[in-house]
Amino acid sequence: MINSVYLAQVKTPAESKGKWDYYKILKTMPGEQVYTTPEESTCPIWKQ
Repeated sequence: MINSVYLAQVKTPAESKGKWDYYKILKTMPGEQVYTTPEESTCPIWKQ
């Protein structure tokens, strides 16, 4: 399962509109572009 990755910035108190409103999403990156495959990896443990 590959999930998207989010780049977020912490909101200032003035930007926050309520409880749990802490982050502003700046960019969403598809998981296919972010994560490496076992073939591309240089990690010896992942290649086992």
